Amino acid sequence: MTKIIMDTDPGIDDAAALSVAINNPELDVELVTTVAGNVTVDKTTINALKIINFFGKGTEIPVAAGAVQPLIKPFEDAARIHGESGMSGYDFHGELPKPLKETAVQAMHRVIMASDEPITLVATGSYTNVALLFAEYPEVKDKLERIVAMGGTLGCGNMTSAAEFNVFTDPHAAKMMYQSGVPIVMVGLDVTKKALVTPETLAEIETMNPAGKMLHDLIISDGDRNEHGVAMHDVNTIFYLLHPEFMTTKKLWIDIQTEGPANGETVADIRGAYHDGQTNADVCLDIDAEAFNDWFKAEVKKMK
Repeated sequence: MTKIIMDTDPGIDDAAALSVAINNPELDVELVTTVAGNVTVDKTTINALKIINFFGKGTEIPVAAGAVQPLIKPFEDAARIHGESGMSGYDFHGELPKPLKETAVQAMHRVIMASDEPITLVATGSYTNVALLFAEYPEVKDKLERIVAMGGTLGCGNMTSAAEFNVFTDPHAAKMMYQSGVPIVMVGLDVTKKALVTPETLAEIETMNPAGKMLHDLIISDGDRNEHGVAMHDVNTIFYLLHPEFMTTKKLWIDIQTEGPANGETVADIRGAYHDGQTNADVCLDIDAEAFNDWFKAEVKKMK
């Protein structure tokens, strides 16, 4: 079993990733932390609690609220994609558990240092909490197995032609994370725009079980779609954790642009020419989209 912390900004695709993670027996979700990203952090925290409460795990999986804004850059949300609440499309019921009184950074530090085995940090929002954690508690780096981070692209961005949303939201935090020395898997648009949840998959999960209905209603409300399906970017991080054999990766050095019109761009040293042959990330370049859809349906079917 892999111990993970999910640092997230629900967000519809974050909600789907969290749903899979907390229901898969191969993953032990030790903590969920939230950050401003798709919507403001008060909303992302409520949304994380809604998902955890939906599956009856409110007393098992703690949630800690994190950064309210990026380190330097002005905050810009993605409510145009996820709706004003961040999780439009489904009406959640029931009284929500309370988040921890600790900040996300404090909770991450405590959980990581107390663990008897290395923890994998799954980052599916902007990386502000991660950067603050490393700045305040650099000792945690040696206790992390790796970071699996949704974000970045070697091709075309989705905020500008150069930049993907999570990195664009807080490029200075992304730069700190990629310079941390912790092993990183970059799960970017190069794969997430290929592994769309298809209309056929959505039709199947709608009638599978209550979780399938909930996820169906959220996903069809997501604005990041085309005629071939809906991009569930963050779910790809969990797919990688459980089935890396269905992704093609390459070790590269990734730099982050923090100024100018290319702000938020993830720049890869594709020739290994500028960093003495060193690399700082395993970058996902391709994915088996059919296997992704089959896996996602199987995961939803197991949910209770």
